[in-house]
Amino acid sequence: MSDTNLTIREKISLFPHSPGVYRYYDSSGKVIYVGKAKDLHKRVAQYFVPPERLNVKTRILVSKIADAQFSVVDSEADALLLENNLIKQYKPHYNILLKDSKTYPWIVVTNEEFPRVFLTRRVDRKSGTYFGPYSSVTHANYLLEFFRKNYPLRSCKLNITGAAVLRGKFRPCLEMHIGRCKGCCVGAVSREEYSSWISEITRLLKGGVNDIIKEYESAMKDAASELRFEDAQVFKNRVDALKKHYSKSIISSASDASCDVFSLVFDGSEAFGNFLRVRGGSVVQSLNLGFKMNIEEEQASVLSAFIAEIESKFGALAKEVIVPFLPDVEIEGVEFKIPAKGDKLSLLELSAKNAREYHFNALKQKERTDPDEYKRLVMEDLQKSLGMKELPRHIECFDNSNIQGTNPVASCVVFRDGVPSKKDYRKFKIKTVIGANDFASMKEVVNRRYSRMLAEAPDDLPQLVVIDGGEGQLEFARQALAELDLLDKLMVVGLAKRMELVIRINDPYPLFLDRNSHALKVLMQIRDEAHRFGITFHRSLRSKGQLKSALREIKGVGEQTESRLLMRYGSVARIAATTVEDLSTMVSPALAKTILEELNKEIKT
Repeated sequence: MSDTNLTIREKISLFPHSPGVYRYYDSSGKVIYVGKAKDLHKRVAQYFVPPERLNVKTRILVSKIADAQFSVVDSEADALLLENNLIKQYKPHYNILLKDSKTYPWIVVTNEEFPRVFLTRRVDRKSGTYFGPYSSVTHANYLLEFFRKNYPLRSCKLNITGAAVLRGKFRPCLEMHIGRCKGCCVGAVSREEYSSWISEITRLLKGGVNDIIKEYESAMKDAASELRFEDAQVFKNRVDALKKHYSKSIISSASDASCDVFSLVFDGSEAFGNFLRVRGGSVVQSLNLGFKMNIEEEQASVLSAFIAEIESKFGALAKEVIVPFLPDVEIEGVEFKIPAKGDKLSLLELSAKNAREYHFNALKQKERTDPDEYKRLVMEDLQKSLGMKELPRHIECFDNSNIQGTNPVASCVVFRDGVPSKKDYRKFKIKTVIGANDFASMKEVVNRRYSRMLAEAPDDLPQLVVIDGGEGQLEFARQALAELDLLDKLMVVGLAKRMELVIRINDPYPLFLDRNSHALKVLMQIRDEAHRFGITFHRSLRSKGQLKSALREIKGVGEQTESRLLMRYGSVARIAATTVEDLSTMVSPALAKTILEELNKEIKT
């Protein structure tokens, strides 16, 4: 029966209650979304509900659907893989799209009679066995260099066969003469011995380093007990080389672990994932991937897309897969685990650390290539971290400066769109507080700053106020804002120096931001800038105070005399070093004598 005359709702009502993949088309016949489902009928029906039950982006998707098709498969796992393939084929606008389009390097062991081991970015499964991909070319080259030092394999591209060697077709090359190749081309090494090296390299690339080390250690002990000390030394050297090279990748506390590990970091419409493949306790593969979500997706759905992409790159998953939360699919023969403690939790934390670093580096790269977009993302990160209603485009930070109560001052620095706005900086001399009272001083300057702003520029209030200090300073800043009726109009937080804790009003628990998060870095940057600006102002006041005490407190020296002397001599030290005769050209001889006596008396004390 033809379905061309059926409406979309009628068509989806005929979808089967089976696992499969559905496709949405727009009016031009272009695929705009591909999805998987355990039950096609139930899943697709969720899109065609009253619009108010959908989020904005999904509503836009549904408004563009002109046709829908489906493909039935045997299992959820098959649906996941088919969805992944169709997304790559059609690149639908509204799907989770893989951001990473790089071609990663692989290590290949060729299918030749005397195999070669080298790095490649082109995968041809017929030509050999491929290991990878490797997210770091440096790491892959480091592996190859280790193999070259410990296994004298050939690196030439000659078609070396046993028959050709018997005919004497080849001549030794420089690699053989310097000891980097054993010379399989001239029969200097048997095929059996050469194959043993290849077998060992293959086992190492699969993660069998622990087993190989144990075998060598056992062989070393046997050789020593039989008094074959030279052989024992050979095995010891190999054990040492393996341990030295793999010391950073062997997880000693999980020495027998064989599993796959996934982690994800979400940032708005983007996600950053890390995958670790652990075999025999060794991390044999690691890959970072980024995802772009064009409609609001559940985190479990993003994780499923990540798993499907890894399966397409690396093949079947391990029987045990460590995840931060469960995906929205079940795969036969695979057990998903969310660890709460122990070695598996350590593996998950390692993967999460890699994902966070990948996210951080992606933002840093965007800072160079698209600074405006970078600033927006940082502000969104700060907004999300602090739970703000508005984007903090205008931030102000206050800091107090005094030394044992002398010259108490405060500073206010302003950041707009994540950048210092130095023309808006303000400095304050404390007027109503006597002595070193940071709390009362903070209340005074916050009150003075926003009283004036309400009078002169009420539309330019900041979205975020940062107080350099702990609960005490924050409480007095809160009191000042409450008196001005501003608590509901802007957000105020304290940034404690100890452990960089973010303290919020009426929140008994401090907020711990990730040390690598851009939100915390912005808060620390603006706090440090406020401190620098305040210290500079405080030092200038102290310098003026010292000049005043050194010259102006001498009887007979007024403001004009002080200015003339400093203009002539440049500093108080130079005035003190001059003679009475020279100084008498500027003031009376009696005053010159008095000035020199007082200044030199102060220097001696």
